[in-house]
Amino acid sequence: MSSECKGKSSWPELVGKKGEIAAATIEKENPFVTAEIVLKGTIVTPDFRCDRVRVWVNEKGIVYEVPVIG
Repeated sequence: MSSECKGKSSWPELVGKKGEIAAATIEKENPFVTAEIVLKGTIVTPDFRCDRVRVWVNEKGIVYEVPVIG
């Protein structure tokens, strides 16, 4: 799905980084998206959006899943 979206679509290199740093990096590398920091276990909508990247963080604020457009 992300092939229809503009710019970089995934950031595997951010796993293990702080959520705030990851969000800033994502928005810098792809100006077409907004990065949302989401705490592990939070319920979110399942809709796909080209302008959103969810940055999943654990209780320590560390990214534990590859951030992707969606």
